Amino acid sequence: MRTKTRWKPGVPRGAARRAQDRRGIEDEKGSPGTHPSRQLREPTVCDRCGAIYVRKTWRSDHRITSDLLDSAHWDLCPACTQRRTGIAYGRIVLSGPFALEHEDEIRRRIANVGARARFTQPQRRTLTVEREDDRIEVLTTSQKLAHRIVKELKKLFGGRARYVWDSRDGALYATWSR
Repeated sequence: MRTKTRWKPGVPRGAARRAQDRRGIEDEKGSPGTHPSRQLREPTVCDRCGAIYVRKTWRSDHRITSDLLDSAHWDLCPACTQRRTGIAYGRIVLSGPFALEHEDEIRRRIANVGARARFTQPQRRTLTVEREDDRIEVLTTSQKLAHRIVKELKKLFGGRARYVWDSRDGALYATWSR
């Protein structure tokens, strides 16, 4: 006869317990924009985009008050630094006749996904969307935004997606075609 174990308050069950197990995960993985190279003072406001660094995260959904501006330090956020230097950690190549025929719809979808991500996570931005001969190339500041864009295009239009992560810096190279 099998005995049933009782759940104890404060102890997570099943998937939640496995999610808390962080063995074998490197903290340094991911784009350097997610790990600040120096300690920032709080609050810090970005000179270019107005994102606010509070509680160790960059946010753009916080209200800007006069008290905040009086006590704020001014600096560039990681996304504005990446935009200035041109470093991208997500690269998407959209190919095929369907992508070229529906370029306007695809560009609008990319802009919508980027705007939605930027609202709560201002470090994730679309850098460029350019058409080169028979393909469209998109560069993003983070691999997660690139993955999200390809996932949304696949969900909306169908097609095939392929993802390749760089083992050195975690950059993502994704392709989508239909």
